Formats: sequence, structure tokens, C-alpha cells
Amino acid sequence: MSLRFAHVAQRVFNTPLMYDPRKAEAFLHGLGSRVTGDTVVIANPAGAVDHVAGSDGRPLAGKLGGRIERAYTRHNVLPFAMVDNVAIIEVEGTLVHKGGWVGNNSGETSYQGLQAQIAMARKSPQVKGVVFECDSYGGEVSGAFETAAAMSQLSREKPTISILTDFAYSAGYLLGAQSRQIVMPRFGGAGSIGVIMIHADYSQALEQEGIRLTIIRSGEKKADGNPYEPLGAEIALKWQTQADAMRVEFAAAVARGRGNRITKAKALATEARVYDAGEAVAMGLVDAVGDPLEAFDAFVSEVNRG
Repeated sequence: MSLRFAHVAQRVFNTPLMYDPRKAEAFLHGLGSRVTGDTVVIANPAGAVDHVAGSDGRPLAGKLGGRIERAYTRHNVLPFAMVDNVAIIEVEGTLVHKGGWVGNNSGETSYQGLQAQIAMARKSPQVKGVVFECDSYGGEVSGAFETAAAMSQLSREKPTISILTDFAYSAGYLLGAQSRQIVMPRFGGAGSIGVIMIHADYSQALEQEGIRLTIIRSGEKKADGNPYEPLGAEIALKWQTQADAMRVEFAAAVARGRGNRITKAKALATEARVYDAGEAVAMGLVDAVGDPLEAFDAFVSEVNRG
């Protein structure tokens, strides 16, 4: 395995993710065999989806407010697009914990960058309202809840709206739910309130290749969950318990963000299902179905009217 793929494997396997399972399946189809060095068999396929933000003519981050035409510099400029006192903050692509950038970079948005933008939007007297432009199938758990809390605080202080230009699933929906309002397009999607973990077991593949590994461990639990041995029942139960606790916190954060529009119990009862526009409105996951550009213009007008 190359160092590059080792880095990818470290971020995908044996770590909790708030990621729609169809996107995870697409990754395993595309890169699974290259990362693991052998064929990846998916026991219960959910139906892989190849989602790329902005493809097929869909609105991309930066379309709202014409961010492409207004590149910002590092000095004396806020780190997001501004249209008539309204900030536009992108929540797009794969969501990762750390990243020394703001906005969308090579298909990733970092919680680190989002938190910096949210903090500056709160403090800036120029910012009268904030639009979160969302199109994400989710990402890492680490950093997600802290970012959601920062968005919730911002929403208590200034008008906010999450405009889905396509989808908001899993961690993407967790963040979107912290705005005062959510608008999604007719053929968008929302939901996937759940947590997923993937364990890769290479032991049989190595045995077939005639490779025998010896793991030297000091401390009985030191190599728990490693990919060269079958996953033990004890660690499987531990991970399941952790994932369940994260889903409960996920549902609670959604309920806090949505107020009386969806309860924690109702969010848990979705069992991580995904919903189309009509269903999402009926469930209380979003507030309205509409064209993203029209929703943006209406929000800007409302903020400036105040």
C-alpha cells in the first residue's frame, strides 16, 4: 500500500463517520481494492452514488452571490463572499476535521475553516445575515458537533438560512439544521441522521497470499480493531456503543437546531433514512422547497429590509 493510500485508509477505516452509506459504498467501489490491495466485497450494498458537487449543471458553491467574480485577498477582506451585508459560507463536498483553508478545496470543506468563518461572521458589523450554501453527503465526526454548536450560536445572534443547492446528508444535514431556516430544491435530498464505521479485515486475503503477520503488542488491547485480524466481539460492541451514542447526540443537535419542527425522538425514528423534498418538509427536516437562487435573493432582501 502506498503512503498516499495509507493516509486515505486511516481516515476511512476504524473511525466513526457521519457519511451517507451510498457515498461510502461508491468510495469502496472506486478505491477500495487499491487501498486494501484486494477485491472488496460489500455484503449488503445500499446502492453506490457518485456525487460531485456542481456536476451536471447543478449550482456550485460560489454561484450564490457571484463569489467567482470576487476573489478575496488575504488582507483586510472577510474570508467569505458578501452580498449586501449577507455572508455566504460554503458547506460542500466531504467534510473533514482540519484544513488550513476556508471554503471548498479539492472537494473538501474543513470544520476548521468553517469555524473561522462563523467566528468572523459573528464579530463583523458588516455581516447582517448569513447564508450557508449546502451540498454535502457528510464526513468526519471529529469537529462536526463543535461546528454545529458554533453555527447554532451564530443563528441565535443573526439571521441565518441554509440553502441546499442539492443534498444535505448526515454531517451535512447536522450543520444545515443549525440555521433558522432550511430551503431545498425540488429534487434535492436531506436526512441520513446516523453514524457509520467500517472495519477492513485483511486476514483471509493475507492467508490466501501466503502471508503470515505477527503482531507484537505490549498491552492486551493495544492492537484492537487492527485490519489484520478478525474484529473481535468486544471491540465490535464498543464501537457499536460509540456509534449509537453519537447518533443520539446527532438527533439531539438536530432537535435543538430545528426547535419544535422535529423532536429528538422523531429524528432517531428516521433510522438514518434519506428523504426527498416533499418528505423532508413533511418530516420537519426542512422548511420549504424552492429554487436556491430565488431563496437567496429573498433572504438578502429580507435582511436588508430590516
